[in-house]
Amino acid sequence: MTGRSLTYFQGQWLEGNPGLLGPRSHAMWLSSVVFDGARAFEGVTPDLDLHCERVIRSAKELGLGPCVTAGEILTMAEHGVAQFPKDSELYIRPMFWAEEGFVAPDPETTQFALSVYESPLPDPKGGAACISGRRRPGPEVAPTSAKASCLYPQSGLALKDARERGFDNAIMLDMLGNVAEFATSNIMIAKEGVVATPAPNGTFLNGITRQRVIGLLRADGVTVEERRVTVEDVLTADEVFSTGNHGKVLPYVRVEDRDLQPGPLYTRARKLYWDYAHSA
Repeated sequence: MTGRSLTYFQGQWLEGNPGLLGPRSHAMWLSSVVFDGARAFEGVTPDLDLHCERVIRSAKELGLGPCVTAGEILTMAEHGVAQFPKDSELYIRPMFWAEEGFVAPDPETTQFALSVYESPLPDPKGGAACISGRRRPGPEVAPTSAKASCLYPQSGLALKDARERGFDNAIMLDMLGNVAEFATSNIMIAKEGVVATPAPNGTFLNGITRQRVIGLLRADGVTVEERRVTVEDVLTADEVFSTGNHGKVLPYVRVEDRDLQPGPLYTRARKLYWDYAHSA
């Protein structure tokens, strides 16, 4: 862990990486943890309120009992961000977890913490991605409607596989073989002036940054299709880029053995998002 980190827990701000869980905490061994991620950069915190609202929904989806409101989380987050220099690049991560329960978490034991820490935005130089053999689960077999920590080992394994092959990221499919998302973010492609992205089908989160970029592009006159996206669609696209909280809008310049360039629709999407972030 590098850079300064603050965590709000039980009424106080703690420096560094405080130990909040014990070996008998339900979350430690039975994964009753949900979180969300927002960003502060260049003095702005785009859609921070929406991230605060989503972590509440995630907690309820996992059977937890949120012990603070979205408005209270927003206030805490703003206070945390204010303790860093204005131009800091920060990650803002609210979390809920259960302390007790027999397999299912006891919602009455839900705890909350909020971490704000230095985390530089990735350089938009362009990444390389491969098609992963690992699949995103459906809502029948996993709590995919929540931003739940238990979902991330699968993405982590896909990312590990990709890096071992010399790629930066993995494109994951759903159980039917359709494209779902990157291991770390939502995926968009462009061809012949039209942007396409997988329609939400319960196998991946309909990301806040994803929704924002779709709305901005459509308002700017770009056709954006939310539809079934195949591996072939990705492999023959003119552009491939990602949307997500960690890097916001990032280009991909290699998919499998095919080289690409950051294209005009990616460039437009990133500029529209940055303009929105500074005007909101």
